[in-house]
Amino acid sequence: MLPLQQIKPKNARSKRALEAREPRQTENPKTALFLRYTTSSSLLTSLLTELHTLKRPHAIRFTKPNSIHPFEDASSLEFFCQKNDASLLVFASHSKKRPHALTWIRFFDGKVLDLLELGVVQDTARTIAQFKGEKVKMGLKPMLSFSGTAWESPTSNVYTLTKSMFIDFFRGAEATEIDVEGLQLLISFFVGEEGEGGVKPLIQMRCWKIVTKRSGQRVPKVEVQEIGPRIDFRVGRFREAQGGVMKEALKRGRGTEAKPKKNVETDLVGDKIGRIHLGKQDLGELQTRKMKGLKRGRDLEKNVDIADGEDNIGEDEHNEEEGVEVKRTRVA
Repeated sequence: MLPLQQIKPKNARSKRALEAREPRQTENPKTALFLRYTTSSSLLTSLLTELHTLKRPHAIRFTKPNSIHPFEDASSLEFFCQKNDASLLVFASHSKKRPHALTWIRFFDGKVLDLLELGVVQDTARTIAQFKGEKVKMGLKPMLSFSGTAWESPTSNVYTLTKSMFIDFFRGAEATEIDVEGLQLLISFFVGEEGEGGVKPLIQMRCWKIVTKRSGQRVPKVEVQEIGPRIDFRVGRFREAQGGVMKEALKRGRGTEAKPKKNVETDLVGDKIGRIHLGKQDLGELQTRKMKGLKRGRDLEKNVDIADGEDNIGEDEHNEEEGVEVKRTRVA
C-alpha cells in the first residue's frame, strides 16, 4: 500500500490556503454556496436571493447557470465546494417533472455527505419585498423553532434529515455570550400530521422579527412581525449519509468535550440542578420558634413533677410512723 502523498506548498499564499483547510478543534462557521440549473424559474431566483440574505455573511452566490444533476453526478458540485471552502450548497432547478425544486446538500471532507430535495409551493410563496415594515440587519444569529411531532421521530426519516439540514444551514457562528438586543430574528418550521393514503405533510417556513415595546413594567412587551420569506416545501427525493461516513463526520477532537461535573445535572429546559450532601443533623439542638402552646406543655410537666414530689413526701411520713429512719434530700 502506497503512502498518502503530501502536498507541499510552493509559496506563502498556498501555505496559508492549506493551513486554512486543515482540521481544527473548533469548527469555522459553515459557508453556503447558491447555484442554479440551466432552467430555473423566476420564483427560485428570488428565493435564492432571500436565502442568501439570511445566510450572509457566510454565503457565496453564483448567477451563471450550471448543467449539473446532483443525484446523478455531483463531482462538479464537489469541485465548487473545494474551490470555495464551503460545506453547504443550495441548488435551484425547475422542470416539468420536478417544478420549483431546491436541493440542499452537505459536504464532508470535500465529498457529498447527504442530499435533500424540497419542492416550493408556488401559490403560497412570498418574498421579503412583499412584506411591509422594517427588516432585520445582516449577520444576526437567528432563533430556530420546530413545531410538529414528525421532527422528533425516533427513527431516521426525511423530516429528521430536514431538521438537521436546516439547523446546520441557519445556525451561523457559535457564540459564548448573547446580547438580548440581538435576538430579533425567529425562523419557525411547522409540519403537520401525515394525511390519508400516506401523503407527506408540507413543511411551512416562516420568518419573524421580534419587536420589544414598553409595557410600563420591568419586563417589556414582546410582539412578532412576519418579515419573509414565506415558503411551503413539498418533500421530494433524499439520500442519507452512510453510517461510517456520518460517524466520522460527527467525531470530535480530544479536549473539546466538556468534563462532567459531579452532582450537577441539566434538566430538559436547560436549567442546572445541583445536589448537596450534608452530614447527619442533630435535631435536638435545632432552634424552634417559641410558642405559647409549647410553654403550656412545659407548665404541665412541672405540675406533674410537683405532684410526684408530694407523693414521695407522703411515703416518707408513712415510713417515719413505722419507725424507719428516712433521709431526706435537701432541696434548694
